[in-house]
Amino acid sequence: MVGLIDLNKTKDDENPSSGSLASASGVSSELWHACAGPLISLPKRGSVVVYFPQGHLEHVSDFSAAASAAYDIPPHLFCRVADVKLHADAASDEVYAQVSLVHDELIEQKVRKGKIKEDGDEESVEVAAKSSTPHMFCKTLTASDTSTCGGFSVPRRAAEDCFPPLDYMQQRPSQQLVAKDLHGVEWKFRHIYRGQSRRHLLTTGWSAFVNKKKLVSGDAVLFLRGEDGELKIEIRRAAQVKNGATFPSFCNQYSSTSSVTEVVDAIARKRAFSISYNPRASASEFVIPVNKFLKSLDHPFAEGMRFKMRSETEDAAEQRCSGLIVGVSDMDPVRWPGSKWRCLLVRWDDVESNRHNRVSPWEIEPSGSNILVTSGLRRTRIGLPLWRPEFPVPVSCLMVQFSGSVVMV
Repeated sequence: MVGLIDLNKTKDDENPSSGSLASASGVSSELWHACAGPLISLPKRGSVVVYFPQGHLEHVSDFSAAASAAYDIPPHLFCRVADVKLHADAASDEVYAQVSLVHDELIEQKVRKGKIKEDGDEESVEVAAKSSTPHMFCKTLTASDTSTCGGFSVPRRAAEDCFPPLDYMQQRPSQQLVAKDLHGVEWKFRHIYRGQSRRHLLTTGWSAFVNKKKLVSGDAVLFLRGEDGELKIEIRRAAQVKNGATFPSFCNQYSSTSSVTEVVDAIARKRAFSISYNPRASASEFVIPVNKFLKSLDHPFAEGMRFKMRSETEDAAEQRCSGLIVGVSDMDPVRWPGSKWRCLLVRWDDVESNRHNRVSPWEIEPSGSNILVTSGLRRTRIGLPLWRPEFPVPVSCLMVQFSGSVVMV
């Protein structure tokens, strides 16, 4: 049903999985990360993360029923990563990650005693891979790109960067391209260079790809030439509304009311549980590297402070958006007092922005010399809330499955 990649193994070590999982043999993690987008970061084994149930609830369609159960646990949980695996849904090609966590009751004690500092040596597993960015391009499809009688127009610079070189000495330069998707399926296209404007086009084989993947205008196609020189292809469905209101049905398939109640029950019984997270559909990541979380606690946020925040463009590039902090308050002061999840109220400079009007401290950074703090307003230092003393602290292994902007550490 889905493809599986283990980040803690090399390609040679990967073995087909069993049950409902099918092996994604031969596909490196490069393509998965490209599909997930530039904002995602994944943890490595042994690293410490902070899980926020409020963020999990944003993925649940029946919020009220799920929330009533989730209120029985603290606003955040400190966990250690036991394992990381990547998945891709066979039907939708949506990518997600499966991360095994172990809740450690000693972690928060170390945090409060200053034994875990924000400048620690925790590193995400993909840091080394990101240092050598693969050759790739992502293009949002137009109506002509998805037409059954048309082809796919490729920007010249993108074609020359990703595709094997054409022989421009030929009267009609052309070649056959073979590209693999996340599931290891090979797709063959005829690549030609023609027309009065001398355009790069994919012709034969393109319509079959569009029909099989059920692509429509607004979806995007991503080509990548990996470190091994192999050409890879995948799709990214049209961007969803990322304000907590609209998510793909694929995400809701895994993030349901029952999954939240199972999490709560598993924590109380000190047993494993699973959570789904899709980085393309999530409004915000809800599993955070501990160092990133602690650093945000030390920063004095205040009304009138300007900030910048990383975001993603339609062509899978990274950009910075800016705004102003207009308030600091608990999102749910009754049931989760002191929670840092979306505790900052913001106003975006882009008035037409569809972004959430509440953000979490670790999502933003001050905009340097442009910080403006209104005279007379008291700065609010974000501190670590106390846990409920009656909460039973679990010490068993927690299985967290993210259906993979973000995932964490």
